[in-house]
Parts: sequence; C-alpha cells; structure tokens
Amino acid sequence: MEYNLADLFESVVDVVPDREALLYLDHPGTGAERRLTYAQLDAAANRIAHHLAGAGLKPGEHLGLHLYNGVEYLQTVLGCLKARIVPVNVNYRYVEEELVYLYRDADLAALVFDAEFTDRVAAALPRTERLRHLVRVGVPDREAPALDCTAFTDAEAAASPERGFGARSADDQFIIYTGGTTGMPKGVMWRQEDLFFAGLGGGAPTGEPVKRPEELAERVAAGGDGIAFFPTPPLMHGTSTLTSFIGFGFGQRVVLHRKYAPEDVLRTIERERVTSVSLVGDAMLRPLVDALNGPLKGTDLSSLFSVSSSGAIMSETVREQFKALAPHVMLLDNFGSSESGFNGTATEDSGPEKGFRLRVNHRTQVVDPVTYEPVAVGEPGRIAQRGHVPLGYYNDPDKTAETFFRRGDERWVLLGDMATVDEEGVVTVLGRGSQCINTGGEKVYPEEVEQALKAHPDVYDVLVAGVPDARWGNHVAAVVQLRQGAPALDLESVQAHCRGRLAGYKIPRQLVLAPAIQRSPSGKADYRWARAVAAAAGEGGPAGP
Repeated sequence: MEYNLADLFESVVDVVPDREALLYLDHPGTGAERRLTYAQLDAAANRIAHHLAGAGLKPGEHLGLHLYNGVEYLQTVLGCLKARIVPVNVNYRYVEEELVYLYRDADLAALVFDAEFTDRVAAALPRTERLRHLVRVGVPDREAPALDCTAFTDAEAAASPERGFGARSADDQFIIYTGGTTGMPKGVMWRQEDLFFAGLGGGAPTGEPVKRPEELAERVAAGGDGIAFFPTPPLMHGTSTLTSFIGFGFGQRVVLHRKYAPEDVLRTIERERVTSVSLVGDAMLRPLVDALNGPLKGTDLSSLFSVSSSGAIMSETVREQFKALAPHVMLLDNFGSSESGFNGTATEDSGPEKGFRLRVNHRTQVVDPVTYEPVAVGEPGRIAQRGHVPLGYYNDPDKTAETFFRRGDERWVLLGDMATVDEEGVVTVLGRGSQCINTGGEKVYPEEVEQALKAHPDVYDVLVAGVPDARWGNHVAAVVQLRQGAPALDLESVQAHCRGRLAGYKIPRQLVLAPAIQRSPSGKADYRWARAVAAAAGEGGPAGP
C-alpha cells in the first residue's frame, strides 16, 4: 500500500463502514438532507469511477468539477482518485471566456457540472476540443441549450458499487487550480503522497504524521467518534476539499451546505454538534457575529471547539466580537497556499501592532529569492517550503521555473509572500510581492480587470487596486480616466459592462474618476497612487475628480 488518497480512504472505510461520513444539507431546515456512511460514500464513489472508466476516461486524464458544494462533488473527486483520473477544480463563478481558458489550459477530457451552469458550459464547449464527456448534476431549466451529456443519476444507476480497480500509485496526481497572484489561473500539480503530507498533515494535522500508510486506518480503528468537520466555503477552493479529506482521514463526519448562509450555518452547528468550522476571514466570520447578536442570539455553540480561516485573515475587531459571544472557541488563522499546503498558524499576539506573525512548520523558511539561501534574522525575504511540494504548474514551464527550485537534494517552492523571521523562528508576513487583491478569500488580478474596463468605449485609462473593506477584507476599486468628451460614467454602468466579462467577485465595487492616471515615465502602473486615490474617495461608491 502506498500513500495514495483513494487507497487511504478505502482503508478507513474498511474499519468504520457503518460510521456516518457525510451529511449534506441542500436547504437547511427544510429536511432536504443526505446522510451517507463510509460504506455508502465508498459505493457511491465506486459507481461514478466505473462510469467514467466505462466512458473511456483513462488514468492520467483530467476531469473538471464545475459544481456547487454537494455529495456529488466529493463523490466525484473520490471516484476520480479510484480510477486514477486527475480531478481539477473549476471556479463556478467564471463566465464564458474564463471557462474556455481553464477548460483548455487544464486539457479537460471530461466535466461534471451543475445544471445551473448549462448555458455557460454550452457556450464554452465549441472552443474546448479535448472535452469529450459531460455529466450533468440536476435538471436544467427548460430553456437551457441542449447538450450531449449523461445525467449524474443515470451514471450512478448503471454502474457497479463494487471496487474492482487496479493498483494505484503515490505518484497519481491531484491538480488544484488557483487564481494566483499574477496572470491567468494556474494548475498546481500535486503527487498524492506530497499532498497527503503537505495538505492533509499526514493524517494528523495537529499531531504526529503517520509513518506507514496502514497506520491511518489503525488509528481510526483505535479511536472514537464524535468529531464533525464543517468546511463552509465552496469545495471548488482547495482548502475546503482538503478539509473534507482531513475529516475522512480521521474517520469522522464531514458536514456540507450547498451555499454559505450564516444563520443556517449556526443552526447546523447547534443541531449537529459541529466541533470544527473552517471559513474565509471576516467575509464569513462577520455575518456569524451579526447573526449571533441578532436573530440567532443564544444559539448553542457548546460543541464548537475551533473556527479556522484560510485564504484571508480574521481581523482583530471581528475576532474579539466573536470571542465575546463564544469565549471557549479557538480561533485559528492558518497560512498556506495551493502551492505549499499548510505552512503555519498565526500566533496569539498576531495583529495590527506586531503584524501577521506565524509559527511555521519545520519545512518552511524565509529565503533570499535570488540565492534561495535562508535570510538573516530581521532581513526580508520570500516564504518558501521544502520537501513535500508540488511538481509545478500544469502547462506552464516558465512559471514553474520561477516558482519551484531545488536546493541540495530537496525540492522547494517559492511563495509570493514577503516576510521576515525572528530569533525564535516566528515569521512575520509583510505582504504579497505582487498587487494581488484578496477580496473575501478570492484572488483578483488587477490587470485582468483593467483589460475588461479598457474595452468600455468611454474609458481612456484605468488602474485597479484593492481598498480595505470591513466585510470583504478588500474590495476592488477602479480609478478611471475618461476619454475626452465622454459623458460622466457611473458605477452601475461600469459593473454592467464587466458582468459578461468577469466573475462577480472581480467586478469593481468602487469607481473613482480621475483627470489623469498617474504612471511612471516608462508607463508602468503606479498602484500605490491608485490605492491612495481610491481610499481617499471613500468606500463603496463613485467619486468625481
């Protein structure tokens, strides 16, 4: 047995087959729920794996998951792993042009998608020549375009629930597409063994990693029940999928909602005795605080042990508000990326005064980005991680060469985060080396938004920057120089212009009209100026010059 995620999952199934593995709530409070034991989830994954293999999908080919949260998402990921097909996450907020890029860049051979996205899939399909097999979850609207696809329920019904698969390998791949900090989305190629240790903590994120693959199931068999993991962000983001697999590695229960609704989340925590919740920064924690101070005041959170954030930091103000309501709950700001897995957790004194401080694992260092050698105490460098790191970016040798390197006999990944390290090894993150905007956990690349805005007939020049936002961490602000003689432009028309070109989270929430865009003599963007202009104009609305 190797460190293969399908093998490891099956080993857990075999020791706790009747234990509840997954609870899915489509519309909490309406009774629309599905509960699957480990044996039932295993059988469901076997069915979709056999269907995909029967449809001609070969080991190593890529399948896209264009889905909301649901049983089908995790079932399909597991099915892919069983059949040695490579799962690829698809951001369901993407519109046609973005989907065409991702479908083609990832060389998707198959796609499992929600019926709600039929229009977008149909629009992108003619330009994605390799995509040959479609499976649709749910029933589309009557007016949706016709597609040659298989209904997910039919795929399940016609396939075997038994295993019957060939040998697998620790080298089998798992690809996580990330919005990144520069350019278009990139597919991070993980060996499953590396992902198991870097992203899943080797079967024990807070303890000692297993030393043998068989040890995972042995620990589950020797342990008890009663832990419930509740990843509330979309599974299309790697963190939520990995959180689910951490739960499976413990042989415990994973709870899912289709979409994030704070009041429903709180009701589920109370009813299902959830112990661990994961979310994305203030954008998700603040609504929980509002609900606890309002309509759900008095909700029983006594079962809740921890709330962890990945992808965005929980602000000190919101943390304090939540702690006042649930003082027994541990709040964790975890640091990591699609390229590194887990790096570390914020210290208790991390905050506005001392900065974002991390206690990192033994595989993480701050290095000189040129020599790759560790920096001296107090000197700035880039965060890097060694050992169990990805193979590189799919279809992008240039970015791979920029980000991944070897030092001695070890593979390393160089992250985009600047940082310093102190005498005790605590790392203080200084910020991204690029101009990436993190809004509610989503990464937005300014130049992509600028290109969309420049297509507006009245826009002469534009810079896009992130402005601090109480709810989203940052919001996207556009500083626009109008064409001479153009009529005044308002925020609503700018948003309408962008809506067919960009995913919703990339659309500007603030518009500032400036007499001229400030650039360097070489024409490079002055993002510091743009950010200052947008911040001075105020949050959330248009402003004139």
